[in-house]
Amino acid sequence: MGAMAAKRNLLDTLQMARFVAKGFLRFDELIPDELNRSALEEMERGIPSPRPWTPLAGCYPPPSAIGAVLRLPEVQGIVESLVGPGCEFDHHAVHIRQPHEHYAQHLHGDSIIDTRTEHFDIQLLYFPHDVPPEMGGTLLVPGSHFRRVNEADIARYQNVRGQLPFVGKAGTLLALHHGLWHCGRRNDTDRTRTMFKLRLNPVVKQVRLWNTDDLDREVERVRDEPIFTWMRSEEETLARILGMPEPWFEHATGRLEIVNRIRLWRSLTGDETFDFDGWLTRLENTPAER
Repeated sequence: MGAMAAKRNLLDTLQMARFVAKGFLRFDELIPDELNRSALEEMERGIPSPRPWTPLAGCYPPPSAIGAVLRLPEVQGIVESLVGPGCEFDHHAVHIRQPHEHYAQHLHGDSIIDTRTEHFDIQLLYFPHDVPPEMGGTLLVPGSHFRRVNEADIARYQNVRGQLPFVGKAGTLLALHHGLWHCGRRNDTDRTRTMFKLRLNPVVKQVRLWNTDDLDREVERVRDEPIFTWMRSEEETLARILGMPEPWFEHATGRLEIVNRIRLWRSLTGDETFDFDGWLTRLENTPAER
């Protein structure tokens, strides 16, 4: 965690665009099985918490299995691409759901006082064991990270169109924008469900932290392709990722989410001219500026 991540382990431009649009990235079976078993044992014993705002490089020293997970080159690349080198520990938690619980956590957003829009923390969610659908997992609402709520204001919502359950094989890792709506689902199996959550704060400006070798090429495609081309295409491109609505978006006000994506993309790339289909250009083209 102390060394800079190798360029080959950093995220690419389309992965970053998915994070901006969806508010999360998923990495299936990223952590090796042997390390998963050691991490689960460590969670069951209890993991001492570092002091808040300790540099991540100083947290979870050997022989910590969680530390070994975070020191994997692929994990370092994910973290550094999103919050940069030298990020700091905010808090962690081991979330345990007992067998045959008859209730689920309410839908919520974390950090009720955090109103940042151009900068963000990330939360890593890690399952050290298989989590089949009947074990519940964590429910996510893709694209909800720009809809800032006072934590439990959305608790009454039971189902949202397009919601996704975070279930899968052992070693699966999820990286979340701190504003994403989520909740823990009930566990209908005979086994205990265990998940490790870690929140990290950036200490550098979040601009071009990923592998940007493909950035210029993707931006040129956005500028060259009219909207009807990428809307009808199945090919994953920067414009298609940033421009596709979520199923829960309202017909009209859902367009605000596209504007928010473009604004965050401008911040992350340092390119204040980036746009597609004129979403921000028409807002900025006031008579006084003509």
